[in-house]
Amino acid sequence: MRSAAVIGTGAIGTSVALALARHGVTVYLDDVNRTAARTAEAMGAGSLAAPDAPVDLAVLAVPPAHIGTVLARSQRAGLARAYTDVASVKAQPHDEIDRAGADPASYIGGHPMAGTERSGPLAGRADLFEGRPWVLTPSPCTGQETLNRALELASLCGGTPVVMDAAAHDRAVALVSHAPHLVSSLLAARLAGAGEESIRISGQGLRDVTRIAAGDPGLWNEILDANATAVADVLDAYAADLGRAIGALRALGGADAVRRKAAASTLDGLLRNGNEGRARVAHKSGTPLTDLTAVPVLVPDQPGALARLFTAVGEIGVNIEDVRIEHSMDRPRGLVELLVQQGSAPALSRLLDAGGWTVAENAMAEHAVMAAVG
Repeated sequence: MRSAAVIGTGAIGTSVALALARHGVTVYLDDVNRTAARTAEAMGAGSLAAPDAPVDLAVLAVPPAHIGTVLARSQRAGLARAYTDVASVKAQPHDEIDRAGADPASYIGGHPMAGTERSGPLAGRADLFEGRPWVLTPSPCTGQETLNRALELASLCGGTPVVMDAAAHDRAVALVSHAPHLVSSLLAARLAGAGEESIRISGQGLRDVTRIAAGDPGLWNEILDANATAVADVLDAYAADLGRAIGALRALGGADAVRRKAAASTLDGLLRNGNEGRARVAHKSGTPLTDLTAVPVLVPDQPGALARLFTAVGEIGVNIEDVRIEHSMDRPRGLVELLVQQGSAPALSRLLDAGGWTVAENAMAEHAVMAAVG
């Protein structure tokens, strides 16, 4: 791919442009928000100049409801030889394309499974898609050249292509992305009117489950509108489990020993199902959670401390698969959990401990004391 156009310079569009530019692709930027477009240009994502010939691929980083009209307009202008998008729903754009009179042969739906709760071009990162699935939803009309261009796009951005049917994609993202975002928002909404004494004692767990609730409400309104039925289906299942949990908790608060025993069993089942589901979530492509072990390390709240830890691990020769960080601003040290392959964990713990780091059980115990007194 030698040239590309990115229409829409929000976080995802800018990230795509930065990734392509990093590989030497000539990128042309366009956005109705000229301030956002100029910001992306200043970041090195591409140029606001109009291409003097059709580009190899145009990436439509616009809301789902606008993909059909933007595609039709871009095709009439002869912007590109092939087109894709990065919207998080796929069935609606396919329908809109037909209604807008666009040519489906040069279009393929796309959805990189990566994002950020921040919005706008300044949230863009060239490495945002590395190692993440990049779903492609070709229609029966999609041409081979268009598919090849989209596969190349995913590769240049560091993603792993996954070909899916559009309706199957929408059901999947309702389960793994859209419903979780709404649930996170509902949970976070309970905090809006909470007393300061409750907020003061909140910890990392609450920050983890409400992080995505910081997403742009306008964007998420459009996403939920475009995938409403599939999200509602997932929430129906949530509601059934939530009803069982509420009933069990009410029974546990009562005096009936038989009902209390049954309630405890119900809660145990719900929690174990949660364990099972969590274990299926991969932290890294091809690396299930069950294959990883966390090595906890206490890290001082000092500039460069994390970098020194990662350097030390690199010198030991162990690959970090994922990282969890628990840190409160009022504490002098934070707990960093390095997720590594199970076979690497014992040697890593010994070598870090020998290097002066507070590791494993000692780190967990000290962090617990700091949390109790902090």
